Amino acid sequence: MQEQTPVSTDQIEKWRKETPGCSQRIHLNNAGAALMPQPVIDTIQAHLALENQIGGYEAADAASDQIENAYASVAGLVGGSPEHIAMVGNATIAISLALSSFDYGPEDVIITTNVDYSSNQIMLLNLAQRYGVKVHRAADLPEGGADPDSVRQLVRDHNPKLLLMSWIPTHSGLVQDAVSVGEICRESGVPFLLDACQAVGQIPVDVHRLNVDFLAATSRKFLRGPRGMGFLYVSSQMLNQGKAPLFPDTHGARWSDVNEFELARSARRFENWEFPVALQLGMGRAAEYAAEAGMKRISERNTMLADYARNKIAGLKGARILDNGSQKSAIVSVGLNHADAEKAVEALRIQQVNTSSASRSASIIDMDAKQARSILRISPHYYNTRKEIDECAYVLEEFLRL
Repeated sequence: MQEQTPVSTDQIEKWRKETPGCSQRIHLNNAGAALMPQPVIDTIQAHLALENQIGGYEAADAASDQIENAYASVAGLVGGSPEHIAMVGNATIAISLALSSFDYGPEDVIITTNVDYSSNQIMLLNLAQRYGVKVHRAADLPEGGADPDSVRQLVRDHNPKLLLMSWIPTHSGLVQDAVSVGEICRESGVPFLLDACQAVGQIPVDVHRLNVDFLAATSRKFLRGPRGMGFLYVSSQMLNQGKAPLFPDTHGARWSDVNEFELARSARRFENWEFPVALQLGMGRAAEYAAEAGMKRISERNTMLADYARNKIAGLKGARILDNGSQKSAIVSVGLNHADAEKAVEALRIQQVNTSSASRSASIIDMDAKQARSILRISPHYYNTRKEIDECAYVLEEFLRL
């Protein structure tokens, strides 16, 4: 099992030395919240110290150039430009802001997929209850993931208001064919909202190749930034059409006359005035760190480690790999035949191994299809090692024997 772009032992050791958490435990919960590298930690702490020294507003003013650089770094990571980036609290907030920029009525249709993130599904169901919007889910391919032909047919039949898709589901190693879906949306003029929460920082992202109108991501996962920060990419087309959140504030818009307001010209119309500036800067530094490591190299190493983990775990009695799809991510979903995944997480954590679990409510349609009430989620990242995965497998095997 060879990486396409070999990574030297020295490089891996450098990444690990720059990740303080590696000395404390085996962290295989990068799909939840990855360990931050030291340069990101230093950036956050430096700004917090500055706020304590001179004041929060004054520190933000002093860091204005750094803030602009953070927008540029995040934009560069996804192939966009700074004016198309809005910094927000997390990916779910980003999706909700994008959804709120459309007007809805009882004749409107939204297309999504069977494996979309539970928060996205709940938001769409709420639109259905409040406004009578019809939600249609594309059929799956036999190997898993939304079938582009089904998407195309639904678009033809229903002329949807928009299409919302999770590129990589939170509970599964599946990577959906976002490129083909984006091409269908572009050809038909349907706005494409892509939840890239688990993709940014894990695999290369190019908003233009994806043909997205909105792309949502978070800082804390594979991007290795701080919790409490994320971003929303907004295309020129959406900005030019005047798309904006339902409730812009004094940062995203200007009160220009008694009964009038003017939207900000850039994607920052989707932002709020109040910002955790230290986290903004931290996310920007995390984007720089990923670019320095090289997204192609990160992606290839993640694939290698995830494949290694699947092969290792598949050999354990009482465990089964639930990942499907022609392309798989660095999220390894494991069904436990006679044990609860949450208890497995607790047992692993006692042995200094971090993983996470997901219940049926995380993705009811897909979990029911796989006959799983819960899954153990093991998500390695490029700073992890085969030895750490071996240790995880050993501890899990011991747990399954109980």
